[in-house]
Amino acid sequence: MALLHLHLLSDSTGETLEMIAKAALAQFDDAEVIRHFWPMVRSRQHLDRIMEELASNPGLVLFTLVNDETRRLLEERCRTLGLPHVAALDAVTAALEDRLGQQAKGRPGRQHALDDAYFARVDAIQFTIAHDDGIGWEDWEEADILLAGVSRSSKTPTSIYLANRGYKVANIPLVMESPPPPSLFELRHPLVVGLTTAPARLVQIRRNRLLSLNQETQTAYVDEEKVETEVAFARRMFADNGWPVIDVTRRSIEESAAAIIRLYNQRKERGRDRPPQVGIKPI
Repeated sequence: MALLHLHLLSDSTGETLEMIAKAALAQFDDAEVIRHFWPMVRSRQHLDRIMEELASNPGLVLFTLVNDETRRLLEERCRTLGLPHVAALDAVTAALEDRLGQQAKGRPGRQHALDDAYFARVDAIQFTIAHDDGIGWEDWEEADILLAGVSRSSKTPTSIYLANRGYKVANIPLVMESPPPPSLFELRHPLVVGLTTAPARLVQIRRNRLLSLNQETQTAYVDEEKVETEVAFARRMFADNGWPVIDVTRRSIEESAAAIIRLYNQRKERGRDRPPQVGIKPI
């Protein structure tokens, strides 16, 4: 198994660099990677301390540094140590400069500026947390997206992920013995999306949840026949109301969220407040 020391240097939070590294590493199997994360690198003194660590653990250096002096120093020292180094955003930035006909601003962490988009994202996160698990149904019309599904169908983590992307999201568990508020079927502004999953997978997730809570695992909550009935009940509700459906059985949270955003954008293009066509099949 190959061992790699991967050094990530950023003059901001390093969130972008981490995502790039994670996406790239996902393409490789059987590789042992030790990550060294260095955020907020904005001074020569800070870089001096980091270079000692790079010399002790040589490997690949990925960086997003916009300050010319700091960047030049890093590149010179990497060349001296014989370390391969890659500016993760250079190719994209150069292409944008070429197409837009202007120079990049070169400001560290500019994507984290406290602008309108930042505060909108904070507002979305607050809304989503306050409208988890069926709470605050009186405000559902203010949501961008509403997720519906049986218990443990990834509603909450998907909602939080979407909130971090700037979408106001509410979610509601569908329980056969407890009908949802009538307002659910009258919403016009939010995109209502049904989340479904394979019953066998759902039983496994629920059983693991009960085990983590040290609770009894021989209950109707994990009974295979009961769970199949629950899932069928939810899918009938989705179909009867023409709500698009995401099957999360083999999807990660990120993949489910991407599919939901695509549906949201398609609906927005058609006309934001028009109800979707009845009979949309699961995707």
